Amino acid sequence: MNTTLGPVIALALWSMIMLGWMIVRRFGAMKAKGISLAGRRGGRGQDLEALIEGPVHWPAHNYTHLMEQPTVFYAVALALAVMGQGTGLSAWLAWAYVGLRVAHSIVQSTANIISLRANLFMGSTVVLIALAVRAAILLFG
Repeated sequence: MNTTLGPVIALALWSMIMLGWMIVRRFGAMKAKGISLAGRRGGRGQDLEALIEGPVHWPAHNYTHLMEQPTVFYAVALALAVMGQGTGLSAWLAWAYVGLRVAHSIVQSTANIISLRANLFMGSTVVLIALAVRAAILLFG
């Protein structure tokens, strides 16, 4: 079944992979630096930024990004599926969005080349806009 539901599930699973990557990187770096959570209260992951070198945080930054714009993707892709319009071009656009977001995650979490990240982000944004406009046309057109 080639519908927008496949990309929704794929991106949700990818987000969990990024969560795992973030945890492994942060806890490994904390252990190497002798940082313990025992007895600590409050605080956020961002508080570790001053204690651990930048590249360790790249997967965490990306995980945060996956909790932002993709929420619009989930809403639009699910709306298309509910409308019975989640196949064909809609599914292709949804898979393109997911592919670009996965590529963005890999770049940001490894080499973190800003220009490449920006291009991948802009590409995924254009695809998301196209998907949202398509949904609006199919619903209201």
